[in-house]
Amino acid sequence: MATLEHVYFAYLLDGTHYSITTADSAAAEGVSLTVTQTDGMISAKICAEQEIVVQAFSAEFRHEFNESDSVFLNGYQSWTDSIEHGLHDKMRGLKLVPATLKEKYAFAQYGDYNFTSYPDQYGIMHGWSYGYVRNAAAYALFASLNEDTGFTCFTVNTHQHKLFAKKDCAGLHLSGEYGMELLFAEGSEKQVFDAYFAALRIPPCKAKPLFGYTSWYRHYEDISEQKMLFDLGSVKTQKFPADVFQIDDGWQTAVGDWLRYDTGKFPSGMARIAEKIREADMTAGLWLAPFVCEEDSDLFRAHSTWLLYDEKGEPVRAGSNWTGAYVLDIYNLQVRAYLRDVLKTVTQEWGYKLLKLDFLYAVCIQPRPDKTRGQIMAEAMDFLRECVGDAQILACGVPLASVFGKAEYCRIGCDVSLDFDDKPYMRIAHRERISTKNAILNAVFRRQLDGRAFRSDPDVFLLRNEENSMTPAQRQMLAEVCGMTGGVLFTSDDMALYDADQLRLVQRMRNLQRYAEITGAELRSEGLVITLKRGEKQYTRKYKI
Repeated sequence: MATLEHVYFAYLLDGTHYSITTADSAAAEGVSLTVTQTDGMISAKICAEQEIVVQAFSAEFRHEFNESDSVFLNGYQSWTDSIEHGLHDKMRGLKLVPATLKEKYAFAQYGDYNFTSYPDQYGIMHGWSYGYVRNAAAYALFASLNEDTGFTCFTVNTHQHKLFAKKDCAGLHLSGEYGMELLFAEGSEKQVFDAYFAALRIPPCKAKPLFGYTSWYRHYEDISEQKMLFDLGSVKTQKFPADVFQIDDGWQTAVGDWLRYDTGKFPSGMARIAEKIREADMTAGLWLAPFVCEEDSDLFRAHSTWLLYDEKGEPVRAGSNWTGAYVLDIYNLQVRAYLRDVLKTVTQEWGYKLLKLDFLYAVCIQPRPDKTRGQIMAEAMDFLRECVGDAQILACGVPLASVFGKAEYCRIGCDVSLDFDDKPYMRIAHRERISTKNAILNAVFRRQLDGRAFRSDPDVFLLRNEENSMTPAQRQMLAEVCGMTGGVLFTSDDMALYDADQLRLVQRMRNLQRYAEITGAELRSEGLVITLKRGEKQYTRKYKI
């Protein structure tokens, strides 16, 4: 178990710097720090008598690492690579990416690169919200219990046997109380994760597992009413009944202009397609990215006051997708009114009852003087939850702890691809890049969230032969890992073209989802090794990764 060495809090009061460093409780110039430790929980609470500006809030622990340990540190958002590491690994930021490319493609906007250090040293690694140290089947979990007040960055220095917990709250203007609530638990995988969600007071997720179709990897943005009806017909012919038929990106005239569907592509309207999906006994699903707009949109041109601006007066970029993605200000009342209208129209008038809400990280890229990133993300999710009513949310591109207990389904990895690990020159890009390999690993090492935080979406399985450069073994691995880890099993294939072997693999994947449980997983020199239990029997699967 990690041992607390001290808590550090630094702040500005009337322009003067002050700090408190203690393992107990203390006070300094109008600010008190109270530290308590009870049954694996550590609370560090600040009380400020008048307004201060927070500079740092962290806790340092001693943890004895053993050479046989593996360390997991949860990545910043859905797409961020999140795997178990050896003690002498390191995490690569954007240092290898040329500055011109970083600026052109806004790589830093997708992750934590603008507010987190990436030291080029082996044995120093970081993650967010939770992590663990595993030795064989013994887990030592560490986690934040109040990410809604500010995200928590956990950093390990394995050479110095140190663990740091740092609250992402620098620049916060604060008066009154503010705290850091941490949990440390030891035991089996099940014991520590059950303890984590019990401490969070989040009951098991009641949403049912899903099986279905999504249009993205079959058509990307080149979708139409004709193509969707054809694919709907193909799904209806299968012996595997589908729960959901989801229309992904490409139906709208522009990202941000959600009330203007492309009438050239969908002449009968979006409500008519949803009706056809319901007639096929499936839930109609629709993709949106509610907190962003693209530069080539009417929203961007006509409502510049709806955008979020940085300290230089420039609109905040969310990335380089489409014609350039920009962030909407969720605290602008007109933005909220617009999004309420959009989500009411989509769910109540058009009839889409599963919403894939994407690029959610964008809303909290920039903190406010009165709100941290974590608070903004939590409040944004509460807002979406209120707006969608009885429709279900599949969250994507989001800091995971912000949707614990707030979304029925959530993506736990990056986008897959029709190849296995993208081009070599793309592998130096951001940690959120497209990669089937990374998606598989994220699904395996975030597997404990399924059924506890939400039902996990490991992204789609792709078995088709055309336009697919993955080997048969890689396609099988993707399908089987989706089955072992996912509460959402979607494909973008035309399943009507599946041969007997492909159909057997789909059946195996669905059986894995229903009956199998992963009891262990690790990366070895020979590849990814997964042990699973099915009934009373134990199995081992080895995959070349």
